[in-house]
Amino acid sequence: MRIKFLVFLFLSVICANSQELKAIVSINTDQVTGVNPQIFKNLEKQVFDFLNNTKFSEKVVKQNEKINCSFFFIVTKFESNNFEASLQVNSSRPVYNSTFTTPILNINDKDVSFKYIEFENLIYDQNAFTSNLVSILSFYANVIIASDADTFSDKGGTDSYETALNITNVAQSSGFSGWVQTGKKTTRFNLISDLMSNTYDAYRETLYEYHINGLDKMADDLKQGKLGIVNAIDTLLKVHKVRPNSLLARTFFDTKTDEIVDIFNGGPGIDTVKVRENLATISPLNSSKWNKIR
Repeated sequence: MRIKFLVFLFLSVICANSQELKAIVSINTDQVTGVNPQIFKNLEKQVFDFLNNTKFSEKVVKQNEKINCSFFFIVTKFESNNFEASLQVNSSRPVYNSTFTTPILNINDKDVSFKYIEFENLIYDQNAFTSNLVSILSFYANVIIASDADTFSDKGGTDSYETALNITNVAQSSGFSGWVQTGKKTTRFNLISDLMSNTYDAYRETLYEYHINGLDKMADDLKQGKLGIVNAIDTLLKVHKVRPNSLLARTFFDTKTDEIVDIFNGGPGIDTVKVRENLATISPLNSSKWNKIR
């Protein structure tokens, strides 16, 4: 009986401190021909195992609290174990007291390159550069964890953002692109620099307000939840006033545009004139969608 209890206690500790991610991994190789497909299958499995079996933070995570996310690679070139690809990273979280999930991240990294040797161990170490593949996966894993935490508590993801910044700093000497400041706006360097900058505090405040005071209120009071979304958009407007067309504002609307339109077009009506104006100001490229809000 005592042995059974100890086994149960051990398993409980394992579950309570389990890995943070519940990741789906997919690798598209339509643009690559004349290569044994097994190498891509092995890569897909190793990336899947790395993301789902690595603990990236000190957070205590229960099984039902793992973050749903996906990593979708499109390989554009493969030669001598060297890969060039784009990477679509998505994550979501449940909405309180409902059956719905809401997207948190939708990032398309078009500058992914790495060397992969089959069955070579992928080992997480934020303080060492072992391979560009490991660094890229670890970077986005920490950004996912941080962004998710920011939706539950104000700036709750700071520790994981700092880890992502450290991974960036370590990777800068590797010579791989995406880790240093360039003319491109959508590099990993620019993303984490903006996320850690006080200039963009309002973006992180928006994530918190939008989810805690907006979506998570809707099950109990749909109108109050909508007003919470309105206030969150007001907060995001602060980012636009400081840095128009910022990377973080675009990242937000790449993730949330369709959801926002759906929110304001359903349920009890509120005055949407001001929120439509703010949305059109911050994200004019989505004006056709904002015009659907009534």
